[in-house]
Amino acid sequence: MDMATLRDMFVEELKDLYNAEHQLLKALPKMAKAATSTELKRAFQSHLKETEMQVDRLEQVFESLDESPKGKKCKAMEGLVEEGAEWMEEDADPDVMDAGLIAAAQRVEHYEMAGYGCVRTYAQLLGETKAASLLQKTLDEEGAADKKLTKLAEQINVEAMEEDEDEEDAPAKRSNGKAKSKRRVAAR
Repeated sequence: MDMATLRDMFVEELKDLYNAEHQLLKALPKMAKAATSTELKRAFQSHLKETEMQVDRLEQVFESLDESPKGKKCKAMEGLVEEGAEWMEEDADPDVMDAGLIAAAQRVEHYEMAGYGCVRTYAQLLGETKAASLLQKTLDEEGAADKKLTKLAEQINVEAMEEDEDEEDAPAKRSNGKAKSKRRVAAR
């Protein structure tokens, strides 16, 4: 595609997000299935419904621009989804698995927030007020999803860390009480 104008880039970035959302529609049910925390499962299922609405909003934007949403593969989302899929194949403690799923999901949310923030700004600059409004709504939802994941991480990461401590207590007792250094799951 010829990128002669900001509008050209705007449309190309929208296509990228459209494809990214479709990839996420396939990944979220798998993440929900892999999650062991009931709250995390619900968060993924809820975000799946939101993602469906976000795809509808993107289709409205494309319609208002008289453009097709097809024709672009989002390589960044493909990589993020692949990393999440690799994580789900790990033989991890349930709490550690959930902590890893949250980390993978937050990477996705941050990518989406960056993308939607850019296209919303392009829409504003181009005078596409309806598109800007629809994109802002999605941007707000992505930010709220990230905050929800952070709140879940505050609980789940602590539970994952407690699993580490429980596992370390047994070897420490066997080795005359010498404690090993603790591996911590990063809080997001």
